[in-house]
Amino acid sequence: MSKISKQNTRNGRAWAMLLLAGGFEIGYAISVGGSKAFTVLSWSIIALVFFLCTLYCLSVALKSIDVGIGYAVWAGIGAIGAAVFGSIFLEQPLTIVQIVWLAVIIVGLVWLKLADSPQLQAKQVEKHK
Repeated sequence: MSKISKQNTRNGRAWAMLLLAGGFEIGYAISVGGSKAFTVLSWSIIALVFFLCTLYCLSVALKSIDVGIGYAVWAGIGAIGAAVFGSIFLEQPLTIVQIVWLAVIIVGLVWLKLADSPQLQAKQVEKHK
C-alpha cells in the first residue's frame, strides 16, 4: 500500500470519527436541554455519557485532521443537529431565517471537507515534488 493510500485511509477514518463525534455532540446538546440544568438525573447521566463519547471521538479525529478544521466541522454538526433535533424533541421553534443560516453552515462544512479530500491532497503532494 502506498504512502498516499495509507494517508487517505487514515484520513477517511478520521473524518468518520469526526462525524461520529458530531453525532455524539448532538446527543449531548439535546440531553443537556432535557436535563433542565442537570436537575433531571436520567437526562444528566445521558448527557455525561454523550459528552465523554464526543470528546473521545473528537480527540481521535484530531490526530489526523487539523484542529481548526476539525473543531469547526464538529461544532457545525453539533449546532445544526441541536437546532433540528431541538425543534423535534424539545419543541423549540425553528424559523425560516434560522433554516437559511443553518443551510449556509452546511455548505461551509461541505466545502471544508472537500478542501481536505484525498484527491486534492494528492494533487498538492505532486505539485510540491
